[in-house]
Amino acid sequence: MLKKLFAPVDMTQGKPWKCILFFTLPMILGNIAQQLYNTVDSIVVSRYIKDAPEVLAAAVNDPNFVKAGDRALSAVGSCGPILNMLLVLFIGISAGASIMVAQYFGAKKREELSYTVGNCITVTAIACALLIVVMTPLIRPLLVLLNTPASTLEWCVDYLTISLVGIAGMAYYNILSGIIRGLGDSVSALLYLLVATVLNIALDIYFVAGLNMEVAGVALATVIAQCVSSALCLWKLSRMGEFFDFKPHFLKPVGTYVRQIIRLGLPSGATQAIFSSAMIIVQSLTNSFGELFIAANVVVMRVDGFAMMPNFSFGTAMTTYAGQNVGARDYDRVIRGAKEGTFLAVGISAAITGIILLFGKPLMSIFTETPELVDMSYHLMCILAFGYIAMAVTQSLSGVMRGAGDTVTPMFVSLITSVCLRIPIAYGLAPLVGQNCIQISLLCTWVTGAVITAIFYSRGKWKTKAI
Repeated sequence: MLKKLFAPVDMTQGKPWKCILFFTLPMILGNIAQQLYNTVDSIVVSRYIKDAPEVLAAAVNDPNFVKAGDRALSAVGSCGPILNMLLVLFIGISAGASIMVAQYFGAKKREELSYTVGNCITVTAIACALLIVVMTPLIRPLLVLLNTPASTLEWCVDYLTISLVGIAGMAYYNILSGIIRGLGDSVSALLYLLVATVLNIALDIYFVAGLNMEVAGVALATVIAQCVSSALCLWKLSRMGEFFDFKPHFLKPVGTYVRQIIRLGLPSGATQAIFSSAMIIVQSLTNSFGELFIAANVVVMRVDGFAMMPNFSFGTAMTTYAGQNVGARDYDRVIRGAKEGTFLAVGISAAITGIILLFGKPLMSIFTETPELVDMSYHLMCILAFGYIAMAVTQSLSGVMRGAGDTVTPMFVSLITSVCLRIPIAYGLAPLVGQNCIQISLLCTWVTGAVITAIFYSRGKWKTKAI
């Protein structure tokens, strides 16, 4: 029974909604664990980084004073869009690998599957080395360009430098867990992520509260934990000889497979790059509203991560489901699964959004003891609420198209909504509605993206993109 639980799942058999749901549930739990990485980072820096008593005494009558914990919270959050931008290469490799693995697994092609896994490992190593060499010197100039407040600049530099030097752990976990999920096994990736999450929490508290390493401590804790999770994924792949060959011979780059990984993964990586670029541009506007608003946005992003969990999980599940069934050339089953999976995603997303709105303020108060920050964060979250349900549609149908091999269409949808729509709306509304422009622009992006994605899916051109 235990062996069956951790074995790859053939999603070309059985009721589509059951295949999708049982594959998605472990990923939702995994995304909870993944979100805990950033959530615990934020809670720890907010709670354990304190001002010196003399600083608090001097600032007692200063209405513009921001506590050290809240400033550290804003520093960690400000690094998020930049860190996501650094990971776009690996998101692309992971997306290409997952699609190829799912289709080759569905088509029962052992040699092609073996070369795909091996080439992904090699390409990732090369990408990590290039990224560290090129980007490390650019961290400080980029933060200055984005108007990062002087009070948090050094913390941001420390956080991003440590994250970049240890980026191999983050990269390999995302890619290797994507390969494992492409084979239909979402339970193993969950287990390894849970191990890493517990380790991350313990190290966060030890480094920050015990060793007084401040923001650098949470970055180091995350890097170590993700290296452990990636090592566990590598060990799992080495024990799956029943389905493919995991030998040094298959690590040698082969042009056919590398090009295929890039062709399928580049649009997904570009999608994330577009989204992250838009966030970085908007981050500059966010920074202009002051440290308290920056911290409120960080709190919203942390709770937002939990609201988005079912959407991203169903998106990944639909990619694997569609990939395996396209590999088996059963398009009727793909369409049936797309409909059932989207209904599931919308229902679960609506339920989670309702819970978050109902218990919003207690959730916000976990991150900060500042009442003004709690109220501001809850107000911003209410603006976004309906958008989470719209994103359920976008992620599910985009997942189907990606699984079928059409990764270009979701990229163009992201380009249209994140760049052509969100940035002009954010900057255009700023003089009229003030800081609310950030969330209003994001809501418009999500709703428009759902409508456009549904139109492209219904046209059906994704059916011609199988590898």
